[in-house]
Formats: sequence, C-alpha cells, structure tokens
Amino acid sequence: MNFFELFMIAFAVSMDAFAVAICKGMSFRKASVKNAITVALYFGSFQAAMPLLGYLLGSQFSENIVKYDHWFAFILLGAIGINMLKESTDKSCEVVDEVAAVTANGTIERGLSIKTMVILAIATSIDALAVGITLAFLRVHIIPAVIFIGIVTFINSFIGVKIGNIFGVKYKSRAEFVGGIILMAMGTKILLEHIGIISF
Repeated sequence: MNFFELFMIAFAVSMDAFAVAICKGMSFRKASVKNAITVALYFGSFQAAMPLLGYLLGSQFSENIVKYDHWFAFILLGAIGINMLKESTDKSCEVVDEVAAVTANGTIERGLSIKTMVILAIATSIDALAVGITLAFLRVHIIPAVIFIGIVTFINSFIGVKIGNIFGVKYKSRAEFVGGIILMAMGTKILLEHIGIISF
C-alpha cells in the first residue's frame, strides 16, 4: 500500500470523527482552541489505537487466508463504506446529545467529561478497528500507518469542531458520504489490482 492509498483510507475513516466533531462544535457556546484540541486528541488517539488492535487481531489469521486477503479487504472496506453512506442520511446530532452543563453565566454548554469523550471516541473509531484488520491482510507497516491515521483524524477533528461551531451541521452528512465513497473505492481498487484487471 502506497502513501496515497494510506492517506485516502486515513482520510476516509476520519470522516466519522469529523462529523461528530462538527456536532460537538455546535454544542459549544464558543469553540476555543483548547476545546477543539481536547476533542481532536480523544478522536485522534482512539482512531490510531483501534486499527492497531484490529491489526493485531487480523495478524492472528492473515497468514492462513493469504489467497483471499484481497476479497476480505474488499468486503470489509465495502461494508464500512456502505455503513457510512447510510449514516450520511442522518442529519441529526443525537450521538453527542449528552447532559448539558449550566455555566456560570447561565448559558448551556456541552461538557467534555472523560466518560462522554471516551464513549464518543469509541463510537467514531469502531470502523477503524475493521480497517486495522484489513491492513493486517495487506501486510502494511502498522506503526507508521496508525500514527498517520491518528494525525489525520486529529487535524480533521480540530477543523470539524471549528466548522460546527461556525456553520452548524451543514457539512456532517457530506463528510460521512465522502468517507463512505472513498472506502468503497479503495476496497474495489484493491480487489481489481489483485485479480489483475487494473495495475497502478
């Protein structure tokens, strides 16, 4: 897997985090840099950890299915992509509708409690677990890959908080839709390359 392919996968799997970061940004009265960094750190860290876990799981049996690894990559990435397309039709932000806290001046602002952020970070990185299994099948160097995925997610999540705070939920569905299309395209490309239909 080359750098461009890894970037596209990293960008695609970060779209769930980006979408939720937009919702999170909407919940802040004012999205400070500190708040945006906090959200980005949670999402980026879990988005790096989950594919590492998936890779470790996938490595246990990847050698036994090497003849079919491209099919597994195609199916996993395709399934994740389809799921993201379905999620893109939901324009709500229910996933971040945690209990609000009343600030000193009486305004309502969503919290950044550890419990809330861990739940959100896990929810947005489940797809990355399956991607990690795919990376094991493709025998990718996992440490640089997960660091890169974490960095891309951190940047996109930071931007997402700012966008949500300024523009609202306008870009949430588009982000998930684009992410889904990219993952489906990458899965198809991997399959076509392995069966010899295309070559890059």
